[in-house]
Amino acid sequence: MDLSADLDAACTPEVLFAQVADLDRYPDWFGIVHKAVLDPLHMDLAVTAVDGDSAWLVDLRGRLGPMARSKRLRMVRTVCDEPVRVRFERAELDGRNHSAWVLDATVTAIEAG
Repeated sequence: MDLSADLDAACTPEVLFAQVADLDRYPDWFGIVHKAVLDPLHMDLAVTAVDGDSAWLVDLRGRLGPMARSKRLRMVRTVCDEPVRVRFERAELDGRNHSAWVLDATVTAIEAG
């Protein structure tokens, strides 16, 4: 499933980028991300991360009618083009094949008004 959303925010691209570039902040504003914390156990193994040491354990929660599901993923930041684009991708370390999970954000300045 692909989900896309647009947002007009009354702030500079740099301020907005700071919010979307750090998974720790996602639970404050992105409903499906219930919890996101740095993965202290495997930080040194995040070789696929763009910055070499950032990996997060992310708890996702979703609800459809009476049914609710939750899932824990390990994600790394694979793209960080400040202040324009950031991308996080699932990167498990258990050696098994997992479905892809991607969070990708692009920040674009617009004219005030």
